[in-house]
Amino acid sequence: MNKDFITVSSVAWDSVEIARHKDRPTGKYYIDNLFKDFIEFHGDRAFGDDKSIIGGIASLNDINVTVIAITKGSNTSENIERNFGMPNPEGYRKALRLMKQAEKFKRPIICFVDTPGAFPGLGAEERGQGQAIANNLFELSRIKTPVISIVTGEGGSGGALALAVADRVFMLEHSIYSVLSPEGFASILWKDATRVKEAAEVMKITAKNLKDFNIIDDIIKEPRGGAHKNPLKTVEFMKKCLIDSLGELRKMDLDSLVNERYNKFRKMGNFY
Repeated sequence: MNKDFITVSSVAWDSVEIARHKDRPTGKYYIDNLFKDFIEFHGDRAFGDDKSIIGGIASLNDINVTVIAITKGSNTSENIERNFGMPNPEGYRKALRLMKQAEKFKRPIICFVDTPGAFPGLGAEERGQGQAIANNLFELSRIKTPVISIVTGEGGSGGALALAVADRVFMLEHSIYSVLSPEGFASILWKDATRVKEAAEVMKITAKNLKDFNIIDDIIKEPRGGAHKNPLKTVEFMKKCLIDSLGELRKMDLDSLVNERYNKFRKMGNFY
């Protein structure tokens, strides 16, 4: 793959702050600016529609794809509507419905991840939050169509991983990906939430850290200061990455694709 979109990440806490920046482009922004003819689908056919996950069909350079994004809002009212990017189980079930549809119609799947984690509310637990996430992990590990996932902001725990068991996993330069937040880590390990900067360094949550550990495949460059400084330039870097990756993955035999994906994540399990 052409590497001219690859760069390195900044100090861990700087990346945390940039990943959470209020003006950082949302998943919806990337859908609107990367793809043509996007048609959104709604609902999980069981409970309702979760607006923290947007999904549907679109085209990228005349390739028909299924697009799924965990998205935050671009202002306070939209953040409330989208539950600050924290999906409920019906969101993950909607995503899985679209993934299975993509497999049926031989469309590649492109996922965008930006979430502090799955919503931990009582209603979410009552409706099977853990089971919904686990089912996504299981099904994604064997789905017979190319899957690409990009962490665009925060990649929090299983809530992020539910859309990130992919053939290619990328992170934007200043995004983060971790089992929990630095605040949570500091509170649990040291009983001191003020040690968040230290926690961020210890946790190895930056794109560069995760690339060094081979947890992700590559890093997508951002404009100086972060994606919010020049969102359209970020889209340009991202589009090149997606087109290059789709070109590789669509040439692969589907059985080989699934086996390679399985082995990739199996190795990660052995690493831990």
